[in-house]
Amino acid sequence: MFGSKTQSLQQRAQKVMPLGVNSNFRFWGDGITPYVQKAKGGYLWDVDGKKYIDYRMAFGPIILGHAYDEVDQKVIEEIQKGILFAMTGELEVAVAEMIVEMSPAIEMVRMACSGTEATMHAIRVARAFTGRDLILKFEGNYHGFHDHTLWSTYAPVEAYGNRRSPIAVPASSGIPKGMREFIITLPFNDFEGFERVMKSYGDQIAAVISEPCQGNCAAINPQDGFLQLIRTETEKYGCVFILDEVKTGFRIANGGAQEYYRLQPDLVTYAKALGNGYPVAAFGGKREIMSIIGHGVAQGGTYTNNKPGIAGAYATLSLLKSKPILKTIEKRGQRLMEGLKEIFDENDIPSVFTGYPAMFSFSLNTDSVTCQRDWSQSDHELYIKLADKAIARGVMPDRDAREPWFLCYEHSDADIDETLNVYAEAAKEIKR
Repeated sequence: MFGSKTQSLQQRAQKVMPLGVNSNFRFWGDGITPYVQKAKGGYLWDVDGKKYIDYRMAFGPIILGHAYDEVDQKVIEEIQKGILFAMTGELEVAVAEMIVEMSPAIEMVRMACSGTEATMHAIRVARAFTGRDLILKFEGNYHGFHDHTLWSTYAPVEAYGNRRSPIAVPASSGIPKGMREFIITLPFNDFEGFERVMKSYGDQIAAVISEPCQGNCAAINPQDGFLQLIRTETEKYGCVFILDEVKTGFRIANGGAQEYYRLQPDLVTYAKALGNGYPVAAFGGKREIMSIIGHGVAQGGTYTNNKPGIAGAYATLSLLKSKPILKTIEKRGQRLMEGLKEIFDENDIPSVFTGYPAMFSFSLNTDSVTCQRDWSQSDHELYIKLADKAIARGVMPDRDAREPWFLCYEHSDADIDETLNVYAEAAKEIKR
């Protein structure tokens, strides 16, 4: 699938980095892991010089396009004045003001460096605000690499037990066994189960944390009323509702899932599309809750206002406010989703599309997907076969069927046409 330079670079990398990568998700396997040379707009080139239409978009941060000139110029302009000061500057205040302006539920905000940091800090603030310890999360939702929420994320669903009384499964060795005392897990979209658990444990739960859709499990959408049920029940029992918008924030709408679903969570987390690829994250929410930070509640980090990240966020948010960027992405993403669906139908491959035009996925040889337990029954092997044939032809989604396709502003109509042609050929080959 990849050339000789890619193969040799992987062998070189594996001598000095575990698996030859700096994040487990980037390892596809020996001999089939891509190594990138450069990227621009909607394309990337591997180290062998082969060009791809990129639908990974770095797992979602690239909302405008790779190496987007207006963002990069702002970053260059700012870093020439210094990169880090351990003091506060006007630019980060302006970024905070824009986040508050664009996000319906945000009254105050703090910056961070990654989605993991944002959710970690939000959970600490929620625990401090409520004086409680328990966290409720949903199976298949990923909220970063910290021990508090890395439970029931990627395990085989057989390990989760009965859906009426799920078993919380750590997603890694090295997570203290005692952490299980502080986590409750449930299937996503389980209305009855959620109400039942809240009735039993609601007054002990500090926070319910959820993505709007299952961003690391085929972008499975919330069923009508499910997010609103979380809002109602958390208000009823005095729990903090943390909406993890690390993937959906500034991608599915300028105001994210809060705007899209007309939702008012207590705390919200951001990263990814916030900076078009520069290292920046944020969390924020109600003034009443955020105001406890600094009053016996710790939050900080040396790089939380790193100038490249802040400048990237400033330029990205400014562009999202001033141009029809997300509407353009939505239009092209919708055409891509509809075209792929038509291809699968023509080749007698049952498919379920989930997510949003800017961030979508599809599950094959199944007729309904509402949670990770459903998704596990879909045809992952067929998904990978199609992906491999597409990658060989210069169209690159992720090989992992859990990971959504992402679009950026610089994906063109011609890119969509080429992608559909490639998938039409791949589907016909597999059918034969």
